[in-house]
Amino acid sequence: MSSQVRVAILGATGAVGAELLELLESRNFPLTHLKLLASPRSAGRTLQFRGESLPVEAVGEDSFKEVDLVLASAGGSTSKAWASKAVEQGAVVVDNSSAFRMNPDVPLVIPEVNPEAAAKHKGIIANPNCTTILMAVAVWPLHQVQPIQRIVVATYQSASGAGRRAMEELKAQAQAILQEQTPPTESFPYPLAFNLFPHNSPLNDQGYCEEEMKMVNETRKIFNDPQIRISATCVRVPVLRAHSEAINLEFAQPMSVATAKELLANAPGVRLVEDWQANYFPMPIDATGKDDVLVGRIRQDLSHPSGLEIWLSGDQIRKGAALNAVQIAELLVERNWLKPATAMMAY
Repeated sequence: MSSQVRVAILGATGAVGAELLELLESRNFPLTHLKLLASPRSAGRTLQFRGESLPVEAVGEDSFKEVDLVLASAGGSTSKAWASKAVEQGAVVVDNSSAFRMNPDVPLVIPEVNPEAAAKHKGIIANPNCTTILMAVAVWPLHQVQPIQRIVVATYQSASGAGRRAMEELKAQAQAILQEQTPPTESFPYPLAFNLFPHNSPLNDQGYCEEEMKMVNETRKIFNDPQIRISATCVRVPVLRAHSEAINLEFAQPMSVATAKELLANAPGVRLVEDWQANYFPMPIDATGKDDVLVGRIRQDLSHPSGLEIWLSGDQIRKGAALNAVQIAELLVERNWLKPATAMMAY
Protein backbone atom coordinates (compact mmCIF):
# COMPACT_ATOMS: atom_id res chain seq x y z
CA MET A 1 0.00 0.00 0.00
CA SER A 2 1.70 3.16 -1.19
CA SER A 3 -0.93 5.74 -0.26
CA GLN A 4 -0.48 7.72 2.93
CA VAL A 5 -3.67 8.27 4.88
CA ARG A 6 -4.72 10.65 7.64
CA VAL A 7 -6.74 8.58 10.10
CA ALA A 8 -9.01 9.30 13.07
CA ILE A 9 -10.32 6.73 15.54
CA LEU A 10 -13.66 7.73 17.05
CA GLY A 11 -14.08 5.84 20.31
CA ALA A 12 -10.35 5.38 20.81
CA THR A 13 -10.52 4.56 24.53
CA GLY A 14 -12.98 1.65 24.25
CA ALA A 15 -12.17 -2.04 23.88
CA VAL A 16 -12.55 -1.97 20.10
CA GLY A 17 -10.72 1.35 19.88
CA ALA A 18 -7.73 -0.16 21.66
CA GLU A 19 -7.77 -3.07 19.23
CA LEU A 20 -7.98 -0.70 16.25
CA LEU A 21 -4.91 1.10 17.53
CA GLU A 22 -2.96 -2.16 17.91
CA LEU A 23 -4.00 -3.43 14.47
CA LEU A 24 -3.07 -0.21 12.67
CA GLU A 25 0.40 -0.56 14.17
CA SER A 26 0.91 -4.32 13.80
CA ARG A 27 -0.40 -4.38 10.20
CA ASN A 28 1.68 -1.32 9.32
CA PHE A 29 -1.28 0.62 7.95
CA PRO A 30 0.03 3.47 5.72
CA LEU A 31 -1.01 6.47 7.77
CA THR A 32 0.77 9.80 8.06
CA HIS A 33 -1.27 11.18 10.93
CA LEU A 34 -3.47 9.59 13.61
CA LYS A 35 -6.05 11.46 15.62
CA LEU A 36 -7.65 9.86 18.69
CA LEU A 37 -11.19 10.99 19.46
CA ALA A 38 -13.53 10.13 22.33
CA SER A 39 -16.10 11.66 24.64
CA PRO A 40 -15.15 14.69 26.73
CA ARG A 41 -14.72 12.52 29.84
CA SER A 42 -11.88 10.65 28.13
CA ALA A 43 -10.17 13.74 26.73
CA GLY A 44 -6.68 14.38 28.05
CA ARG A 45 -5.67 10.75 28.26
CA THR A 46 -2.74 9.52 26.19
CA LEU A 47 -2.42 6.27 24.27
CA GLN A 48 0.69 4.65 22.82
CA PHE A 49 1.14 4.25 19.07
CA ARG A 50 4.39 3.42 17.28
CA GLY A 51 6.43 4.43 20.30
CA GLU A 52 4.70 7.78 20.77
CA SER A 53 2.18 9.04 23.30
CA LEU A 54 -0.82 10.45 21.45
CA PRO A 55 -3.40 12.66 23.17
CA VAL A 56 -7.08 11.75 23.21
CA GLU A 57 -9.25 14.67 22.08
CA ALA A 58 -12.91 15.33 22.70
CA VAL A 59 -14.81 14.93 19.46
CA GLY A 60 -16.11 18.24 18.13
CA GLU A 61 -17.30 20.14 15.08
CA ASP A 62 -13.81 20.53 13.62
CA SER A 63 -12.44 17.09 14.54
CA PHE A 64 -12.54 15.70 11.01
CA LYS A 65 -10.82 18.48 9.10
CA GLU A 66 -7.76 17.16 7.26
CA VAL A 67 -8.83 13.55 7.95
CA ASP A 68 -9.18 11.01 5.13
CA LEU A 69 -10.50 8.03 7.06
CA VAL A 70 -12.51 7.68 10.26
CA LEU A 71 -12.69 4.33 12.06
CA ALA A 72 -15.72 4.75 14.30
CA SER A 73 -16.50 2.49 17.24
CA ALA A 74 -18.32 4.61 19.77
CA GLY A 75 -21.91 3.40 19.56
CA GLY A 76 -24.86 4.10 17.31
CA SER A 77 -25.92 7.44 18.78
CA THR A 78 -22.38 8.81 18.51
CA SER A 79 -22.07 7.62 14.92
CA LYS A 80 -25.39 9.21 13.99
CA ALA A 81 -24.22 12.47 15.54
CA TRP A 82 -20.78 12.64 13.92
CA ALA A 83 -20.49 10.41 10.84
CA SER A 84 -22.26 12.78 8.48
CA LYS A 85 -20.11 15.67 9.74
CA ALA A 86 -16.99 13.65 8.97
CA VAL A 87 -18.27 12.95 5.46
CA GLU A 88 -19.10 16.62 4.95
CA GLN A 89 -15.49 17.47 5.82
CA GLY A 90 -14.14 15.02 3.22
CA ALA A 91 -13.54 11.83 5.19
CA VAL A 92 -14.74 8.29 4.56
CA VAL A 93 -16.20 6.62 7.65
CA VAL A 94 -15.97 2.91 8.44
CA ASP A 95 -18.56 2.58 11.18
CA ASN A 96 -18.72 -0.29 13.64
CA SER A 97 -22.12 0.55 15.11
CA SER A 98 -25.58 -0.54 13.96
CA ALA A 99 -26.52 3.01 12.93
CA PHE A 100 -26.20 2.60 9.15
CA ARG A 101 -26.07 -1.14 8.51
CA MET A 102 -29.50 -1.49 6.96
CA ASN A 103 -29.42 1.83 5.10
CA PRO A 104 -29.70 0.83 1.40
CA ASP A 105 -27.17 3.54 0.47
CA VAL A 106 -24.53 2.22 2.89
CA PRO A 107 -22.45 -0.86 1.93
CA LEU A 108 -22.30 -3.56 4.61
CA VAL A 109 -18.93 -5.18 4.05
CA ILE A 110 -16.94 -8.25 5.04
CA PRO A 111 -13.76 -8.26 2.89
CA GLU A 112 -13.67 -12.07 2.64
CA VAL A 113 -17.29 -12.11 1.42
CA ASN A 114 -18.32 -9.00 -0.53
CA PRO A 115 -15.31 -6.69 -0.97
CA GLU A 116 -16.70 -5.18 -4.17
CA ALA A 117 -19.57 -3.61 -2.20
CA ALA A 118 -17.10 -1.18 -0.60
CA ALA A 119 -16.58 0.54 -3.97
CA LYS A 120 -20.19 1.75 -3.89
CA HIS A 121 -19.81 3.81 -0.73
CA LYS A 122 -21.08 7.38 -0.55
CA GLY A 123 -18.95 8.34 2.41
CA ILE A 124 -19.95 5.66 4.94
CA ILE A 125 -19.26 1.92 5.04
CA ALA A 126 -20.83 -0.19 7.77
CA ASN A 127 -19.15 -2.98 9.70
CA PRO A 128 -21.63 -5.82 10.33
CA ASN A 129 -22.55 -7.12 13.75
CA CYS A 130 -19.92 -9.38 15.32
CA THR A 131 -22.04 -12.54 15.23
CA THR A 132 -22.93 -11.89 11.60
CA ILE A 133 -19.28 -11.46 10.62
CA LEU A 134 -18.14 -14.67 12.27
CA MET A 135 -20.97 -16.70 10.74
CA ALA A 136 -20.65 -15.20 7.26
CA VAL A 137 -16.90 -15.80 7.04
CA ALA A 138 -17.48 -19.49 7.77
CA VAL A 139 -20.65 -20.00 5.73
CA TRP A 140 -19.86 -17.98 2.59
CA PRO A 141 -17.26 -20.40 1.12
CA LEU A 142 -19.87 -23.16 1.27
CA HIS A 143 -22.69 -20.99 -0.07
CA GLN A 144 -20.63 -20.09 -3.13
CA VAL A 145 -20.30 -23.76 -4.12
CA GLN A 146 -23.72 -25.05 -3.06
CA PRO A 147 -26.47 -22.49 -2.32
CA ILE A 148 -27.71 -22.53 1.26
CA GLN A 149 -31.47 -22.29 1.63
CA ARG A 150 -31.76 -22.13 5.41
CA ILE A 151 -29.55 -21.28 8.39
CA VAL A 152 -30.42 -22.03 12.02
CA VAL A 153 -27.85 -20.62 14.42
CA ALA A 154 -27.41 -20.48 18.18
CA THR A 155 -24.79 -18.09 19.50
CA TYR A 156 -22.74 -18.27 22.69
CA GLN A 157 -21.71 -14.65 23.17
CA SER A 158 -18.98 -13.50 25.52
CA ALA A 159 -18.94 -10.46 27.76
CA SER A 160 -16.66 -8.66 25.31
CA GLY A 161 -19.64 -8.03 23.05
CA ALA A 162 -20.93 -5.56 25.62
CA GLY A 163 -17.62 -3.74 25.92
CA ARG A 164 -14.72 -3.36 28.31
CA ARG A 165 -16.86 -2.53 31.35
CA ALA A 166 -18.86 -5.72 30.84
CA MET A 167 -15.66 -7.76 30.76
CA GLU A 168 -14.54 -6.21 34.04
CA GLU A 169 -18.01 -6.77 35.49
CA LEU A 170 -17.83 -10.48 34.67
CA LYS A 171 -14.55 -10.73 36.58
CA ALA A 172 -16.06 -8.87 39.55
CA GLN A 173 -19.16 -11.05 39.49
CA ALA A 174 -17.13 -14.24 39.57
CA GLN A 175 -15.09 -12.98 42.49
CA ALA A 176 -18.21 -11.85 44.38
CA ILE A 177 -20.03 -15.14 43.88
CA LEU A 178 -17.01 -17.16 45.02
CA GLN A 179 -16.92 -14.99 48.14
CA GLU A 180 -20.68 -15.53 48.62
CA GLN A 181 -21.42 -11.86 48.00
CA THR A 182 -24.04 -10.22 45.79
CA PRO A 183 -22.58 -9.85 42.27
CA PRO A 184 -22.70 -6.37 40.65
CA THR A 185 -25.06 -6.00 37.66
CA GLU A 186 -24.56 -2.76 35.79
CA SER A 187 -23.61 -3.82 32.26
CA PHE A 188 -25.98 -6.80 32.29
CA PRO A 189 -29.50 -7.16 33.71
CA TYR A 190 -28.58 -10.40 35.49
CA PRO A 191 -25.39 -11.97 36.82
CA LEU A 192 -23.42 -13.51 33.95
CA ALA A 193 -20.77 -15.29 35.99
CA PHE A 194 -21.69 -18.97 36.48
CA ASN A 195 -24.86 -18.22 34.52
CA LEU A 196 -26.22 -17.59 31.04
CA PHE A 197 -29.29 -15.92 29.59
CA PRO A 198 -30.86 -15.06 26.22
CA HIS A 199 -29.44 -11.88 24.75
CA ASN A 200 -31.06 -8.93 26.49
CA SER A 201 -31.55 -6.66 23.46
CA PRO A 202 -35.16 -5.53 22.80
CA LEU A 203 -37.68 -8.11 21.61
CA ASN A 204 -39.94 -7.74 18.57
CA ASP A 205 -43.55 -8.92 18.27
CA GLN A 206 -42.41 -12.36 17.06
CA GLY A 207 -40.24 -12.86 20.16
CA TYR A 208 -36.91 -12.38 18.40
CA CYS A 209 -34.45 -9.97 19.98
CA GLU A 210 -32.63 -7.20 18.14
CA GLU A 211 -29.36 -9.14 18.15
CA GLU A 212 -31.04 -12.11 16.47
CA MET A 213 -32.65 -9.96 13.79
CA LYS A 214 -29.28 -8.38 13.03
CA MET A 215 -28.02 -11.82 12.01
CA VAL A 216 -31.09 -12.36 9.82
CA ASN A 217 -31.19 -9.02 8.05
CA GLU A 218 -27.46 -8.33 7.79
CA THR A 219 -26.66 -11.76 6.35
CA ARG A 220 -29.31 -11.33 3.69
CA LYS A 221 -27.86 -7.95 2.73
CA ILE A 222 -24.24 -9.13 2.67
CA PHE A 223 -25.07 -12.27 0.67
CA ASN A 224 -27.37 -10.23 -1.59
CA ASP A 225 -29.97 -12.93 -1.03
CA PRO A 226 -33.23 -11.66 0.52
CA GLN A 227 -34.80 -15.12 0.25
CA ILE A 228 -32.36 -17.08 2.40
CA ARG A 229 -34.18 -18.32 5.51
CA ILE A 230 -32.43 -17.61 8.80
CA SER A 231 -33.40 -18.17 12.41
CA ALA A 232 -31.14 -17.19 15.30
CA THR A 233 -31.10 -17.67 19.05
CA CYS A 234 -28.52 -15.45 20.73
CA VAL A 235 -27.30 -16.27 24.24
CA ARG A 236 -24.91 -14.44 26.54
CA VAL A 237 -22.49 -16.84 28.27
CA PRO A 238 -19.86 -16.38 31.01
CA VAL A 239 -16.88 -16.20 28.65
CA LEU A 240 -14.61 -13.18 28.84
CA ARG A 241 -13.77 -12.80 25.15
CA ALA A 242 -14.60 -14.52 21.83
CA HIS A 243 -18.01 -15.71 20.67
CA SER A 244 -19.00 -19.20 19.56
CA GLU A 245 -21.81 -20.35 17.27
CA ALA A 246 -23.56 -23.63 16.52
CA ILE A 247 -24.81 -23.45 12.93
CA ASN A 248 -27.15 -25.77 11.05
CA LEU A 249 -27.07 -25.36 7.28
CA GLU A 250 -29.66 -26.64 4.82
CA PHE A 251 -28.39 -26.71 1.22
CA ALA A 252 -30.32 -26.86 -2.02
CA GLN A 253 -28.49 -30.14 -2.70
CA PRO A 254 -26.41 -32.34 -0.38
CA MET A 255 -22.84 -31.27 0.37
CA SER A 256 -20.49 -33.89 1.73
CA VAL A 257 -18.59 -33.35 4.95
CA ALA A 258 -15.35 -33.91 3.05
CA THR A 259 -16.17 -31.16 0.56
CA ALA A 260 -17.12 -28.74 3.32
CA LYS A 261 -13.87 -29.41 5.16
CA GLU A 262 -11.80 -28.91 2.02
CA LEU A 263 -13.55 -25.62 1.24
CA LEU A 264 -13.16 -24.29 4.77
CA ALA A 265 -9.54 -25.43 5.06
CA ASN A 266 -8.73 -23.19 2.08
CA ALA A 267 -11.08 -20.28 2.84
CA PRO A 268 -9.66 -16.84 3.68
CA GLY A 269 -10.08 -15.84 7.29
CA VAL A 270 -10.89 -19.40 8.40
CA ARG A 271 -8.84 -21.99 10.26
CA LEU A 272 -10.10 -25.55 10.44
CA VAL A 273 -9.72 -26.94 13.98
CA GLU A 274 -10.68 -30.59 14.42
CA ASP A 275 -9.25 -33.48 16.42
CA TRP A 276 -12.03 -36.03 16.62
CA GLN A 277 -10.07 -38.55 18.70
CA ALA A 278 -9.32 -35.93 21.33
CA ASN A 279 -12.80 -34.38 21.02
CA TYR A 280 -11.00 -31.08 20.41
CA PHE A 281 -12.76 -28.37 18.45
CA PRO A 282 -12.82 -24.53 18.38
CA MET A 283 -12.97 -22.87 21.78
CA PRO A 284 -13.09 -19.20 22.83
CA ILE A 285 -9.86 -19.56 24.75
CA ASP A 286 -8.10 -20.54 21.51
CA ALA A 287 -9.83 -17.90 19.38
CA THR A 288 -8.99 -15.00 21.71
CA GLY A 289 -6.55 -12.63 20.07
CA LYS A 290 -6.61 -14.52 16.77
CA ASP A 291 -7.50 -13.06 13.39
CA ASP A 292 -9.04 -16.22 11.94
CA VAL A 293 -12.46 -17.65 12.67
CA LEU A 294 -11.90 -21.15 14.05
CA VAL A 295 -14.29 -23.68 12.49
CA GLY A 296 -14.73 -27.38 13.22
CA ARG A 297 -16.96 -30.27 14.28
CA ILE A 298 -18.34 -30.40 10.75
CA ARG A 299 -20.81 -33.24 10.48
CA GLN A 300 -23.82 -34.47 8.56
CA ASP A 301 -27.18 -33.39 9.94
CA LEU A 302 -28.82 -36.69 10.87
CA SER A 303 -32.28 -35.17 10.42
CA HIS A 304 -31.84 -33.85 6.87
CA PRO A 305 -29.99 -35.28 3.84
CA SER A 306 -28.98 -31.80 2.64
CA GLY A 307 -27.97 -30.52 6.05
CA LEU A 308 -24.62 -29.91 7.73
CA GLU A 309 -23.70 -28.89 11.25
CA ILE A 310 -20.70 -26.66 11.95
CA TRP A 311 -19.24 -25.08 15.08
CA LEU A 312 -17.08 -21.96 15.31
CA SER A 313 -15.34 -19.63 17.72
CA GLY A 314 -14.05 -16.18 16.83
CA ASP A 315 -12.69 -13.14 18.61
CA GLN A 316 -15.54 -10.66 18.79
CA ILE A 317 -13.29 -7.66 19.39
CA ARG A 318 -10.85 -8.63 16.65
CA LYS A 319 -12.46 -10.15 13.53
CA GLY A 320 -15.92 -9.40 14.88
CA ALA A 321 -15.16 -5.68 15.03
CA ALA A 322 -11.73 -4.00 14.80
CA LEU A 323 -9.98 -6.30 12.34
CA ASN A 324 -12.89 -6.25 9.90
CA ALA A 325 -12.85 -2.44 9.99
CA VAL A 326 -9.10 -2.27 9.37
CA GLN A 327 -9.40 -4.79 6.54
CA ILE A 328 -12.05 -2.57 4.95
CA ALA A 329 -9.70 0.39 5.32
CA GLU A 330 -6.89 -1.58 3.69
CA LEU A 331 -9.24 -2.51 0.87
CA LEU A 332 -10.12 1.14 0.29
CA VAL A 333 -6.46 2.09 0.05
CA GLU A 334 -5.36 -0.87 -2.07
CA ARG A 335 -8.10 -0.37 -4.66
CA ASN A 336 -8.08 3.42 -4.57
CA TRP A 337 -11.63 3.57 -3.23
CA LEU A 338 -10.73 5.93 -0.40
CA LYS A 339 -12.28 9.08 -1.79
CA PRO A 340 -14.85 11.56 -0.52
CA ALA A 341 -18.49 11.02 -1.32
CA THR A 342 -19.40 12.13 -4.82
CA ALA A 343 -23.04 12.54 -3.85
CA MET A 344 -23.83 13.68 -0.36
CA MET A 345 -26.41 11.56 1.46
CA ALA A 346 -28.78 12.60 4.22
CA TYR A 347 -27.67 10.04 6.80
